[in-house]
Amino acid sequence: MTAQVGAGREGGEDTAAATEVAKPQTFDGTPLKVSRFIGACKLYTRMRMREASVETQVNWVLSYVQGGSADIWKKNIMEELEAGEVEFESVGEFLAEIKREFRGGDEESVKVAELKKIE
Repeated sequence: MTAQVGAGREGGEDTAAATEVAKPQTFDGTPLKVSRFIGACKLYTRMRMREASVETQVNWVLSYVQGGSADIWKKNIMEELEAGEVEFESVGEFLAEIKREFRGGDEESVKVAELKKIE
């Protein structure tokens, strides 16, 4: 087995490119799903998008944010990004923002998300 791994590298194959990585499930803002979503995004961006720009990685993550209370948040964050009002140093910083926004647990955050959804 060791010989096979070493042979793959010598042959010019990129083992990260050959490894399959699951994409995250669509995230709709449900607090119970945020940790799983963030974990899947972190893994995928590390394995498949390491060389991509932060902007590309952030946009890729946003493509999986759809439905529920996440729609309004996504619309707002996209407007802020386009206007240059917000900028992220890394995809990890952006994922931390998602966690802060949707982590749930405290009643006030849940109520704010519900109000945004009604608007």
